Amino acid sequence: MTAMSARDYEPAPVAEPAISALQPRLRRARPLLPLLPLFAFLALFFFFPVGQILSLSLFDQGGAITSANFAKAFSDPLYFDVLLITFKIAGWTTVISVVGGFPVAYYLANAAPRSRNALVIWVLLPFWTSFLVRTFAWMILLGRNGAVNQLLLALGIVDAPASLIFNLTGTLIGMSHAMLPLAVMTMLPVMQTIDGNLSRAAETLGAGRAQIFWRIYIPQCMPGISAAAMMVFISSLGFFITPALLGGARETMLTQVIITQIQELLNWPAASTLSVLLLAASILVFVAYDRVVGLSSLAGGSADRSARTVSAWSRTLDVIGRAIVNGLGSLCAGIGAVFAWLLPARAFRGFGRGSSLALFLIVVAFLLIPTLFVIPASFTPGNAVQANPGGFSLRWYEAVFASSDWTSAAWNSLVVGLASGAVALVLGTMAAFAMAWNRFPGKTAALAVILSPLIVPRIVIAVALFFLYSKLELVGTVSGLVIAHAVLAVPYVVITVMAVLATYDRRLDQAAAVMGASRWQTLRRITLPIIKPGLLSAFLFAFVTSFDELTVALFLTGGSFNTLPRQMWSDLLLQINPTLAAVATLLLVLMTGLLFLNERFRRSAGRH
Repeated sequence: MTAMSARDYEPAPVAEPAISALQPRLRRARPLLPLLPLFAFLALFFFFPVGQILSLSLFDQGGAITSANFAKAFSDPLYFDVLLITFKIAGWTTVISVVGGFPVAYYLANAAPRSRNALVIWVLLPFWTSFLVRTFAWMILLGRNGAVNQLLLALGIVDAPASLIFNLTGTLIGMSHAMLPLAVMTMLPVMQTIDGNLSRAAETLGAGRAQIFWRIYIPQCMPGISAAAMMVFISSLGFFITPALLGGARETMLTQVIITQIQELLNWPAASTLSVLLLAASILVFVAYDRVVGLSSLAGGSADRSARTVSAWSRTLDVIGRAIVNGLGSLCAGIGAVFAWLLPARAFRGFGRGSSLALFLIVVAFLLIPTLFVIPASFTPGNAVQANPGGFSLRWYEAVFASSDWTSAAWNSLVVGLASGAVALVLGTMAAFAMAWNRFPGKTAALAVILSPLIVPRIVIAVALFFLYSKLELVGTVSGLVIAHAVLAVPYVVITVMAVLATYDRRLDQAAAVMGASRWQTLRRITLPIIKPGLLSAFLFAFVTSFDELTVALFLTGGSFNTLPRQMWSDLLLQINPTLAAVATLLLVLMTGLLFLNERFRRSAGRH
């Protein structure tokens, strides 16, 4: 063999120009690395199972590609009627929630900061209260012997108990009550940023209050109004708890049919097809919002729309919108002139302020009274639930704490809530840092990916994860439910932390770097301690999202264990009893405590 010299062992030289060209790309991509864990998590436990379950609609039982499932869905009058009912209920819920929530958001936006902080708590209290608790409260209030019918009979408005439940009226009342706080809190941030000098300038130029309100104030509120309408409508499409308990056969929504197809008929292709229709409706609304308003406004940014996007959609809607607000402005100005002629000037000014306060109090009363009616019902000494128990007893609280079913369900919900909140906080916080502090191509698309669990109806996510977990043997496991709840909670964490980081002074990090601190030391000793209240607030949102979740739990818990919402659901389907009122009151106390804790964290973050 020929002897080989040391030169033969030298590695081949690497092309230096290639390395030098790659290094800038690596440096630009490094800040985006915190997005990868969340994207991988969502890809595995959200996009893959959702895509898998939706693909079932394209195949027949033999595995061949077919369009028969969609043909049946569009040709079957039952499915078509249910789809129309779903859109009708979601549409009316959106209108009621936005119209009812606007005066509340308006009053809060124009209140003093200290008063606003206290009033927001009362608006948020129903939002933080369990869906089942609120629905249970309406079942007590709207029943034939409920407080509402008793009041109507006492006032002589009706001669016999009115039918307020198990129909469209009960469904809309329950769903609007659930969605009103969401509409208010979506519109409020936009209203707080409106420059009051514009209205004062218009008043100086001689414009009346009605014209100022409709022609100047309302157009500036439109991003918040449209965002609230989008969030409420998409959320309402996936409802099934409220229509199942407060509605009747004529108020059957698409989600209820999907559950029936899976749990009773085991018809996966039909359930998949209906899920596609439900998801398509949600995406259509979401895309329309993005084209008209801009997706970035959901995260507190300004609308970022290209000229192509603005051209057709926005010009058309702008013309229509201006015509509507100008007409309403002229109409209200005429009505205001009549009142100004009838009332003295001082009384007329007081009438405007008083009407705003009156509308605020009416809506807040609508939000609070149903929840508070559960409390006296939990102390009833009898065996039937009554809003006016006529006595006092703790027997139902003793029954709750003595029941292994209730205590184990509460413990399971606590464990799953803490674990899923921790997972969502870690993944969401990393992604929020990357999104808030970096500019990169496709940022809007990345935000859409992160927010996608909010866009997709929960019933679709539940069915998809059940289909995946059945193959992985994760159905009926705590770990499987933790993963599912983390998927649902991550968007709330990202939005909350991004909002906190938007007000963070990055000069503190720069000063630490000048003093020789590494990035890790700066993050651990400066950044995280300062934003800690915001992180705790994000964790509370994630915890409440998990603790109150029922749709996914119905599919993934199996018969192995129960969560508190599922245990309440099972009892509600069997019989309305005072035990449920006791559990609902305990949940109300817990959520109220968490709400005040979150407010304390928020104020602490504001001081920093």
